[in-house]
Amino acid sequence: MVVLTPVATDVRDAKHFSGSGAYTAAMIPSPRTLRHAATAVALAALVSAASACGGDDADVTIYSGRTDNLIQPILDDFEASTGLSVEVKYGSSADLALLIEEEAEAGESKADVFLSQSPGSLGFLEQNGRLAQLPDETLALVSPSVSDDGGQWVGFSGRQRVLVYNTDLVDPADLPDSVFALTGAEWSGRVGVAPSNGSFQDFVTAMRVTEGDDDTADWLAGLNANDPKIYANNNAIVQAVGRGEVEVGLVNHYYNYRAIAENPDQPSANHNFAPDDPGSLLIVTGAAIIATDDADDIAAGAQLIDFLLSSSGQQYFATETFEYPLAAGEPPASDVPAIDFTDVGGIAYEDLGGGLEQTRVLITDAGFDG
Repeated sequence: MVVLTPVATDVRDAKHFSGSGAYTAAMIPSPRTLRHAATAVALAALVSAASACGGDDADVTIYSGRTDNLIQPILDDFEASTGLSVEVKYGSSADLALLIEEEAEAGESKADVFLSQSPGSLGFLEQNGRLAQLPDETLALVSPSVSDDGGQWVGFSGRQRVLVYNTDLVDPADLPDSVFALTGAEWSGRVGVAPSNGSFQDFVTAMRVTEGDDDTADWLAGLNANDPKIYANNNAIVQAVGRGEVEVGLVNHYYNYRAIAENPDQPSANHNFAPDDPGSLLIVTGAAIIATDDADDIAAGAQLIDFLLSSSGQQYFATETFEYPLAAGEPPASDVPAIDFTDVGGIAYEDLGGGLEQTRVLITDAGFDG
């Protein structure tokens, strides 16, 4: 399967790996990509409007690319457990990475910790020298395969791309082993996708890595020509599948588990593509401390990340959001199939041009509006 993680500062693209058939696909947008996302004024307004709890004198200021419904409960637990106060700014990972960079350039850094949904945003800040070295004790909490070789980021939860399907409308025996099969005539009008969603774009970027731009562009064009149903995000796709509005959809694995927890009668289930198929992409969510000369800020940031990696923090992600816990020895929720995040390697894709920006171009050129 394909695994998407951030990479070390000194390597934009990970080394080629041969062995298990698993890959680490590291997506790092160029500075132009991040600056293209929004003007500084619009970005500041977006993040300010999305701010949650806390004030200027908070012990830990967090910029979070994970949404508040996924992260805020565990941050509340952190405050209650440690007595430290937390301030959170929510936004897209790329926009927040740009804000951190702009604040650092102006000498007005405000973030202590960055939680990134998109792996490339961590890589962007790392390469610009904006991330601090994590304590050895923090890095020791996870497998080296889900932490930075240079010790500047750590993965704290993981997700897998799957095909969710309506169990009343689709025979599991008819589900494909490869995401490429979804361009076939038999799937015309039956597939839900969210081309503007970050996880779909991560998946397309990983496909570019493993399959090349030409094959990826062909797949996107074929998928769009196959009359897919377009949705805003993963959750909308899962809900539509449950209603029978669409028969199958490309999503992250945990959305269906959350939907079933809310409505056990929902007729939907996840289907996994073959382990070596691009449709089985694994995505690691990362945390980093923003570089500073203030030892207290570094210590508070490490305390937060350690809490995310603690048994209680990891079981929150396992049982409440149904993501994969990444701290060593922590199991997923009982209904979630185990995945080995330790058996990953790298793939040489230094010839991959344009990063996320080029991915979006391919999606748009294929006829999607995402």
